[in-house]
Amino acid sequence: MSKKILIVAAHPDDEVLGCFGTVARLIQEGYGAYTLILGEGKTSRDEERQVENKKDEITVLNDEIHNANNTIGIKKVFVESFPDNRFDSVDLLDIIKVISKVKDEVKPDIIFTHYEHDLNIDHQITYKAVVTATRPMRDECVKEIYSFEILSSTEWNYPISFSPDTYYNISNTLDLKIKAMKEYASELCAYPHPRSLEGIDLNAKYQGMRVGKKAVEAFKSIRVLR
Repeated sequence: MSKKILIVAAHPDDEVLGCFGTVARLIQEGYGAYTLILGEGKTSRDEERQVENKKDEITVLNDEIHNANNTIGIKKVFVESFPDNRFDSVDLLDIIKVISKVKDEVKPDIIFTHYEHDLNIDHQITYKAVVTATRPMRDECVKEIYSFEILSSTEWNYPISFSPDTYYNISNTLDLKIKAMKEYASELCAYPHPRSLEGIDLNAKYQGMRVGKKAVEAFKSIRVLR
């Protein structure tokens, strides 16, 4: 039986930025992959959360989510609507319950999620919720958990502490990652912003240089059971 992957991301496009090169490669190798996006996106860009006024933009974003995930062959995308950049206004238990519910449905062997010391508060809380939802009990299905970096969040926190210990060669799937990110037209920024197509390409090459490969995604292992 092939292994299953669950990506747990705080916001739309975090899944692409964090691990889509790796997950695209693993899908090609026979893994099944699923995505859980916890936050709605968009609404933090106003002075107040105005979901009603953002309906059209959120509809566009939902289309982008599914188009981007279809690009690499994600089997199913679960989309929640926790308030963007306001996860700290929600009971942590509510977020844990959502992750646990999806985990129970998918039964993943591997989870990719956020780094605990990102600048973004939603990323920090997502990490904590994932670790809580995957407590190493006797019957826990998740055997491997990895934190990914998110451009314009991981490297914008100080002091910078992301110290990866796991690297996936994505030389043959970087183009798929970039193709998926192009689907998030409403989220893309212009270079030299890190969250740009050029920024993604440069970061993959920079991480690749560190381990002698053309393009790499880097991760910090949280728990790996062999």
